[in-house]
This record gives sequence, structure tokens and C-alpha cells, in this order.
Amino acid sequence: MKILIIRHGDPDYAADSLTEKGWREAEYLSERLMKLDIKEFYVSPLGRAKDTASCTLKKLHRTAIECEWLREFSVYINRPDVKDRKTISWDWLPQDWTTDERLYLYDKWYEVQPFQEANVKQEYDWIISNFDALLSEYGYVREGHLYRAEKPNSDTIVLFCHFGLGSVLLSHLMSISPMVLWHNTCMSPTAVTTVVTEERKKGIASFRVLSLGDISHLYAKEEPPAFAARFCETFESEV
Repeated sequence: MKILIIRHGDPDYAADSLTEKGWREAEYLSERLMKLDIKEFYVSPLGRAKDTASCTLKKLHRTAIECEWLREFSVYINRPDVKDRKTISWDWLPQDWTTDERLYLYDKWYEVQPFQEANVKQEYDWIISNFDALLSEYGYVREGHLYRAEKPNSDTIVLFCHFGLGSVLLSHLMSISPMVLWHNTCMSPTAVTTVVTEERKKGIASFRVLSLGDISHLYAKEEPPAFAARFCETFESEV
């Protein structure tokens, strides 16, 4: 089985849609996806993800199944350095989160006070339980850190979603803390992350990342990646 986790195009957050650049990115993405044999499409309920998916779906005369659990990971917390408002749970300053070793651990990251106060683990568990339910429909049933391959297959499914949410899904498949993925990886707008099952022993499957944040469809069109999801390379620079 193959899963394509796709981030939406360059976002217009105010309109919950795409910028002009984002629509171009979605169009170039559609040219890539049209060449694949895709079993099913799934999409976040948020406009920027649905708009990204629309370019592909219209060309293929297909529809996508809308899943509430694919919306962006939206729990807000009291971040250590921000005193006047709550912030998105997966954006911390490096000097704050790296000092707590629990945040590196798959079974400890949610124990830190800001996450406890906001019940972040509850949201995480809701997402991964729905994700595992979907995988079980395709014949892969979670057991510990692996999957029982009840109906092994080569189906390809596409999930149009978001960076924070996509990192949650990957953290579950890889059994690592989402904090590591949220802060040490980047998935630019319309980036495609490909995950595939490996069944080295009959009936026991694991998932392996073949590519993370691939935007080759943009490079093929000489379209530079959007800066959304990144911070400046140096403190004084704009990019």
C-alpha cells in the first residue's frame, strides 16, 4: 500500500483558500497526480486543502472523501515564551523545546505542561485512531508499532491536508515524537510525502517513507517553492 500525504498549496489564510501562486502550484501538482493510479482521494474540510485537491479532481472527474480528522492540528497552547495569547501547539522556539528530553520521545512528548493543559494528546489520539481506522479498511491493522497485513495490496491513496497534521500521521507511522517532525522537517506547499508498506515477513507490515516533502513537480515547471512553513536562514535575512 502507498500513501501520498500532500500539503495544500501556498495559502491565503484569511480567505482559507490559495494565493495566485498557490493555484499555480495546485495545477502543477495535478499534472503529476494524473499520471498515477489512485484508488481513493481524501481531503481536509479546510478550504485551502479542498482548493488544492480540486485541480486534480476536476481533471480526473473524481471526488474526494472529506475527513474532519484531516483538518490542521489546531490545538492552541500557552507557549513558554508567549505571555499575551495562545499559539499553535506545534510551533515552539528551538531554545525552549530542545531542553526537555521528553519532547523527543514517542511516549513522553505530550507530558510537558503546555500540552497537558491543552489536552493535546486527546486531539492526537483522535486523529491517529481515525487514521488507523482508515488503514484497517485497506487491510492493515495496527498492532503495537507494526501492522497486521490482513489484506496486503498495492493500492495508492492520497490525503490532501496540512503540515502540522501530516507530521502527526508520520509520527504515528514512524513511532516518533511529532515534535521532531514539526521542528526538524519542512513540507513546502503542495509537497508530496510518499509512504509505502514493507512486508518482510508474511502478514507483518511496517510503513517506510520513500520521500518527504517532494516538490519536483514545481521544479519541473521552474516554479520556486513557497516560503510558507519556513523561517529565515539567518536572523537578519528575509528568507
